[in-house]
Amino acid sequence: MLNRDRASNLLQRFSEICKDFLLSEKSREFFLFMFFFFVAGGFWLLQTLNGDFEHEFSVPLRLRGVPDEVVLTSDLPPVIYVKLKDRGTVLLNYQLGKGFLPLTIEFDKVRAKGNRVTLTASEFEKQLSQQLGASSSILAVRPDTVEFYYAEARSKKVPVRFSGHLTAAKTYFLSDTIFRPDSVEVFAPVALLDTISAAYITPVECKDISDTLRRVVAIKPIKGAKFQPRAVGMDLCTDLFTDASLEILLEGIDFPEHTVLRTFPSRVKVLFQVGRNRYKTLSENEFHLLVSYEELMQLPKGTKYEVKLLEMPEGIRNVRFDPPQVDFLIEQVNDHEEYFGQ
Repeated sequence: MLNRDRASNLLQRFSEICKDFLLSEKSREFFLFMFFFFVAGGFWLLQTLNGDFEHEFSVPLRLRGVPDEVVLTSDLPPVIYVKLKDRGTVLLNYQLGKGFLPLTIEFDKVRAKGNRVTLTASEFEKQLSQQLGASSSILAVRPDTVEFYYAEARSKKVPVRFSGHLTAAKTYFLSDTIFRPDSVEVFAPVALLDTISAAYITPVECKDISDTLRRVVAIKPIKGAKFQPRAVGMDLCTDLFTDASLEILLEGIDFPEHTVLRTFPSRVKVLFQVGRNRYKTLSENEFHLLVSYEELMQLPKGTKYEVKLLEMPEGIRNVRFDPPQVDFLIEQVNDHEEYFGQ
């Protein structure tokens, strides 16, 4: 309590000192001095900026009008650097403004030069000078030469494939990944085109997904190839697991002629987990409990057959059987000779 009262007294005392200072003659003199100080500083800055200065700026570089049947086999620099000379006020205006418009290269105008295109600094200076004031002068452009290579390409359609890592929230699972469109056109030189079998998206990382997630994702670029379109829509569909069961008939396969399999019971209950949406369309014809003749003949007498699910639909998990084992016999249809498994 004592410390709090002391702090309150100190704060009140400090407030009184500040109030006395602001109302005093000295404070008016101080603020008047600071006003003229900043005014003088402003005039000095303007006078200084009226002198000539040099500064380097970055200007975006763009290649336009590249046909689909043409692919770049080397990278074009994203920017070029231009060193300008002018009054400081002009250079400051360039720097604080919206920047320079991109310098554009029209592909049709340089295509006639062959698969190797070389552009000199003078070709960029013509475009750049149109954005500069009359007093500005270009001292240097770097790089002084821009070079890129291109090749005539062939195309084919390839499927879009997922890349990344996904995890669903508890009790949920990812039921489907849908791309729109599900395939894209890829353009590339023949040797490279033969090695491309799919278009993979840029890696996606998502955790604890519990609802359908929609995104627009870019196709992962391949140097020397071009994808059209370069981005696709992606739907990550989720579903909620539910417990379900179906009674499935045990079927014998590869049995000799006039020989049949009889199991006790003849049907086995298959218990599993499946998505609620998938369960609505699920059919017992999608499950196959197949028992081979050769497998049964290798079992010792008195041994029950352990049930196995050899074929089942996608999206099924935690499969169990009731009962897990069955008795069986192999019956000759003609003369009724029987082989008992128990």
